[in-house]
Amino acid sequence: MKTSGFMHSINTSNTPKLIPLSLVGGICLIAIIVGGVSGLMLVKKSPSAINSTKGAAVQTTTSAGVVDKKTFKDSAEGIMKEGGMEGEGNFHLERPGGISQNAYLTSSTVDLSKYIGKKVKVWGQTFTGQKAGWLMDVGLIEIQ
Repeated sequence: MKTSGFMHSINTSNTPKLIPLSLVGGICLIAIIVGGVSGLMLVKKSPSAINSTKGAAVQTTTSAGVVDKKTFKDSAEGIMKEGGMEGEGNFHLERPGGISQNAYLTSSTVDLSKYIGKKVKVWGQTFTGQKAGWLMDVGLIEIQ
């Protein structure tokens, strides 16, 4: 067939082939499964996993929290009071020596409100505070 200068014949052998939808769906499903399994393996092996404390949970009339001396290695004693320092901590321990000796406390493990007004000893992990001289995440509390 003879073509003019503006027209030519279409070669159908060079048109792209369509990938079947079932193949695309299968590849996506495999990628999701592999990603989920590898994510779970990383979380289980990660030392900073959400529930990384390995101690035994305690709940008695005189103590509460998690006994984990490796994670909660810092301790302080004093009278539990409500209120933090300028947004740091929700509670504080009044200790001898005045306000500069207070330990400001927060806890995701123990309900510290149950110990307001009581003399307690707490074990936790110290964090750097912007305003508070001593900021601690309490893991274990014991009434003295």
